[in-house]
Amino acid sequence: MEVNYPKPWVKFYEPGVPETVEIPTHTLHQSLSMAAEQYPDNTAIIFYDKKMTWRELDAAATRFAVALQNLGVQKGDRVMLYLPNTPHFVIAFYGTLRAGGIVVPTNPMYVPRELAYQAKDAGAETIVALTMSWKTIKEARANTPFKRVILGNIKEYFPPLLKFLFTVAREKKEGHRPDVRGEGVYDFQTLLRTQGTLRPVEVSQNDVAVLGYTGGTTGVSKGAMLTHRNLVAQAAITLAWFPGKTPGKDVFMGALPLFHSFGMTCVMNAATHIGAAMILIPNPRDLPTVLRAAHKHRPTIFSGVPTMYAAINNRPDLKKYDLTSIKSCTSGAAPLPLEVQTRFEQITGGKLVEGYGLTETCSPTHVNPLSGTRKIGTMGVPLPNTLAKIVDAETGQDLPIGEIGEIAIQSPQVMKGYWNKPEETARVMLEGKWFLTGDLGKMDEDGFFTVVDRKKDMFIVGGFNVYPREIEEVLYQHPKVLEAAVIGIPDVQRGENIKAFIVLKPGETATAEEIIEYCRQNLTRYKVPREVEFRDALPKTMVGKILRRTLRDEEMAKRMPKT
Repeated sequence: MEVNYPKPWVKFYEPGVPETVEIPTHTLHQSLSMAAEQYPDNTAIIFYDKKMTWRELDAAATRFAVALQNLGVQKGDRVMLYLPNTPHFVIAFYGTLRAGGIVVPTNPMYVPRELAYQAKDAGAETIVALTMSWKTIKEARANTPFKRVILGNIKEYFPPLLKFLFTVAREKKEGHRPDVRGEGVYDFQTLLRTQGTLRPVEVSQNDVAVLGYTGGTTGVSKGAMLTHRNLVAQAAITLAWFPGKTPGKDVFMGALPLFHSFGMTCVMNAATHIGAAMILIPNPRDLPTVLRAAHKHRPTIFSGVPTMYAAINNRPDLKKYDLTSIKSCTSGAAPLPLEVQTRFEQITGGKLVEGYGLTETCSPTHVNPLSGTRKIGTMGVPLPNTLAKIVDAETGQDLPIGEIGEIAIQSPQVMKGYWNKPEETARVMLEGKWFLTGDLGKMDEDGFFTVVDRKKDMFIVGGFNVYPREIEEVLYQHPKVLEAAVIGIPDVQRGENIKAFIVLKPGETATAEEIIEYCRQNLTRYKVPREVEFRDALPKTMVGKILRRTLRDEEMAKRMPKT
């Protein structure tokens, strides 16, 4: 790291937040061993009111590791986790690392084609999933390297009454469960009863722990090689940003999917690093379950996305739930509107701040201070041990304060590279040490960074560069707007025109003319949308990030000439 690189942001760190954090030297799975040693009888996982202690989780991960080794998994083998947020995920994650394997977290909503692509690219011969995913796996299996399929059932970790009700409902709906027996298919719980001793595996901090798949800066799905050091550093650095945390006593809300870097690192790994409990929610969009769990189990740390916070704010039955245990919240994946932030802080009494991160950086590299100077609309300042700057997207040259360019990051959290893609790795590593994020942004004189947009999301209207985020920020300030997204659509004269997609708050009505007039009052003329479309919902990723690309594809399909 360049010692003399200017860091104007450090003066805005809260008391107790160091400029540099000493990175622990242990591997990621040793974090679990340490939590079990320090807090053996403390709660590690809360899943539909059923609890698991750190001692129990540690023992289960070891037994799973022994089972994997007995099945033939060796050091460096990739094990795919095709799972929602259940105890199976946490057990299999740390168990795979303990066996010397590499975890490939995968979206459990993937269809066979998507699953097969990622499995082949990673070379994953083992997949861990729930029985409800067997149909998808079976269909994809011929196009994958899978030799071993390990299946669990979500009800295995339900409390007794819920397990009974779930079983009755499932049998009534589907009849008998499909036969999932066959060559290379194993039962999760049977493997957890495996007897034997874990064979020692030499794993260093520089070994790859996780292949985190991302579209990256080119749109081609790539596996970011995240090392043990990357992920341990992420936990230590991110937790340093919360000086009020209480090791062994905090409770993390796990409403973000653990297969995604945001949830995996800021919920599971961070909680494990300090022996805090984690509440696991299988479906992040199931807000009633999120709210009931928060009311009953009193989380202190909450990580989410703006759409989740906005949805909670607008729940008509919100008064039924006490959310005042929440003290610290981070928001990522999309801009955090001021109205959403202010309302959530009023409801909880806690602090909600916007941050920024990528899969390639194990998630957050920037966060606004929880107290003190917070600049609304920015992604905050670089975290400890992290450098960031703005460079020319074409030449890589440093740009002065206030100019828009590509955000570059240097940190112990930055990935080792892309799996089997050395050319892609070289393309995003400036001078071999600065990661080029693919995001356009700027830095002010205090070191606060603002994302303007993805390089590929920028469009040109009448010769002017237009960034969707700026227009969306204005739309979110309209009192009737719940969600908004903006795309560019082709136009012969202007190059592109602007179209806005709007979801109104419950009970509100509005016209396109009303929205456009509001934009005229708050935006330069060429930034005002020409078209407005109202929708009941916008397409989102499982994390809750609005998919502009899907909106663009749908719009272009509608405009294609009929043949």
